[in-house]
Amino acid sequence: MSFKNSSVIITGGSKGIGLSIAKIFAQKTDHKLVLLARNVDDLEQAKKQCLKWGAEEVEIISADLTSEEEISRIDFKSLNPGILINNAGVFLFKNLSNTSSEEFDRQYRLNTFSVFNLTKQVLPILKEKERALIVNICSQASLKGYGDSGAYTMSKHALLGYTRSLRKELTDSKIGVSAINLGQTYSTSWKDVDIDPKKLIDPEDVGRLIVSLSELSPQSVVEEINLMPQGGEVNPM
Repeated sequence: MSFKNSSVIITGGSKGIGLSIAKIFAQKTDHKLVLLARNVDDLEQAKKQCLKWGAEEVEIISADLTSEEEISRIDFKSLNPGILINNAGVFLFKNLSNTSSEEFDRQYRLNTFSVFNLTKQVLPILKEKERALIVNICSQASLKGYGDSGAYTMSKHALLGYTRSLRKELTDSKIGVSAINLGQTYSTSWKDVDIDPKKLIDPEDVGRLIVSLSELSPQSVVEEINLMPQGGEVNPM
């Protein structure tokens, strides 16, 4: 099947930035949407929203992305993926001296290992396509250190390193690999922080950007892109 008729897999697609990405794909494309997250109720609600926004078909999958066993049981081939958007992640606003080993491990497993785990399962299917695209949602914390979120920063540095390496590995294939180094974007991660949402990136802009990446000609790829609030970084940061 053609790239245009393939599905879009969105991790963390039940809420926040992931759901905003799904909304734009539902409104602007005919791709089938495959939403991956852990909470079944959130996924069911997200499916209803996506169908209301115009998606022709939506499939939801509840899974722990850090579990190799769970991910290996998913029949990705039947989903016919052409675009994989690795968006799921978690943010810890805590300095390293106060971060526990368990918190540190959770940041790495959710923000980095889950991407490696899922992509490894989907990659053989993408290699069979005449065209495919992998987009990893990285961060400005992939590019520099932050003293108030060290474990998160470490995990996002690792994610960008993985993305750059995967891009090199797949240069001679028909699979594009893009990293979006995302600045502060309004999502559920900021709900307990005293910050003006209007100063943050509109999460739907992330979806618009990815749709644009998917519409490039097959001989072009955006390897990395920085997306920032118009006014720059917003405190606290």
